[in-house]
Amino acid sequence: MTFPDTTPHDAAESSVVSLDDGDLHVFRDGPRDAPALLLVHGSASSARSWDMMVPLLTGAHHVIRVDLLGHGRSAKPGDRGYATEDQARRVGEALDRLGVERAVVAGHSSGGVVATALAERRPDLVTALALINTGPSLDAYLAPQSAAISPAQWPPSDKQLRDFASSGFSRPGYQVPREMLDEVRLMTFHTLTATMLGTTEYLKQGPLPGRLAALGKPLLVIFGADDRRWDPASAGDYRVVPGATVELLSGLGHTPILEDPERTAVPLLAFTTAQQAGHS
Repeated sequence: MTFPDTTPHDAAESSVVSLDDGDLHVFRDGPRDAPALLLVHGSASSARSWDMMVPLLTGAHHVIRVDLLGHGRSAKPGDRGYATEDQARRVGEALDRLGVERAVVAGHSSGGVVATALAERRPDLVTALALINTGPSLDAYLAPQSAAISPAQWPPSDKQLRDFASSGFSRPGYQVPREMLDEVRLMTFHTLTATMLGTTEYLKQGPLPGRLAALGKPLLVIFGADDRRWDPASAGDYRVVPGATVELLSGLGHTPILEDPERTAVPLLAFTTAQQAGHS
């Protein structure tokens, strides 16, 4: 992993936060006294999915990334709940342990669902939300065109993973980084499927726009306009949230944080800068 040149105080730090449910792996980048920006990854992913975004964000933020339970370098117990509300609770507990009292929270894909649940649970902690290609409701879900993976195929091969991930990317010629394939293989089949089921159940209980409107938090929605997993037109559903900003990125698919991190960072930084100005 590559990080920008910094002083030792600002350097990247990898650590483990021990919770009752299991250990969570955490990355911290940028000045510790800067406003906190929490980045939450999606399903079948890890904190490493934000690698290319982090150097673009650390100039103005203390950037925190957590491998959700069951993902990346975090624990993968087979006897714990992977419901969205449980994942959100754990993230909040991890931030408490780190001494973070307030943060803008950005989530990619189902990470945006966890971010919403965290804001519902801890409105004192979450000052604003940025959702990147997070489907607003199950009605917006597009039938998968990529190959499924069965328990008998676990751990999957590179080809199986690339086929499975293919609908997550739309930029012509984009190749999923090998390290991201390796991160998925760190999961168990149970943690992969249980997390996805948790997202589905949470959305069945209530679409995100209504939840976010009730919260009253500042909201940015970024959507790759060529998303093949969630209907890009559904980004407009978030406009029911008072003051919400919706940005469509042409030529990009479900994972703009990897397909074009620079373009994705522009609206995100504009949003976080506005939040900092509003709290100054």
